[in-house]
Amino acid sequence: MATREMSLGSEPFVAAAGQDHVLVERCRAGDPEAFARLVALHEGMVYNMAARLLGDGEEARDVSQDVFLQVYRTLGRFEGRSSVKTWIYRIVVNQCHNRRRFWRRRARGQSRPLEDLTAAEEARLSSSAPHSTPSPFDRVDRAERAARVQGALLSLSFAHRAVLLLRDAEGLSCEAVAEALALPVGTVKSRLARAREALRVRLASSFPEAEGERP
Repeated sequence: MATREMSLGSEPFVAAAGQDHVLVERCRAGDPEAFARLVALHEGMVYNMAARLLGDGEEARDVSQDVFLQVYRTLGRFEGRSSVKTWIYRIVVNQCHNRRRFWRRRARGQSRPLEDLTAAEEARLSSSAPHSTPSPFDRVDRAERAARVQGALLSLSFAHRAVLLLRDAEGLSCEAVAEALALPVGTVKSRLARAREALRVRLASSFPEAEGERP
């Protein structure tokens, strides 16, 4: 099965914060179509984030279902002090953290590699990539590079991976990341600096040819 490149960035944020809050209020009023719309707006982001945090497409699909189940159950407690998207990010990170703790308790071996994703899962992860048609050689090269990047990400601690993805891949401000992770802004900034440096070192060893091209 051909493997598409996994983009580090997530899909564009198509739902304005105001629209999200309107949908939440409609959900609270018992409108099932509003919740379906809320899921449709955020399911790609949720799956993408979970897949990159866990490195496992099948588990990311399961976590996505758990995330929206928790969203549905806790809509009544959402106070609106943060954006709906930031609130959902927090649920994603917590669900992924809980899944990893479950793996450790079960002495889980290797996760399902991203190269084994289904065509639909690949499409979700590559939805932000350019839509030009690459040659077979380009696809292989992209797949190899994507695997190296994901491997480097997975070598980081979960805490560093979460803050790095939220800030650099999802584009959240440090303040929004702090809200999503329930951390002080200063802690987010220090973790981000350490995560970026750790990722740089790991990518340098994975892409020695790039290091050699530096002036």
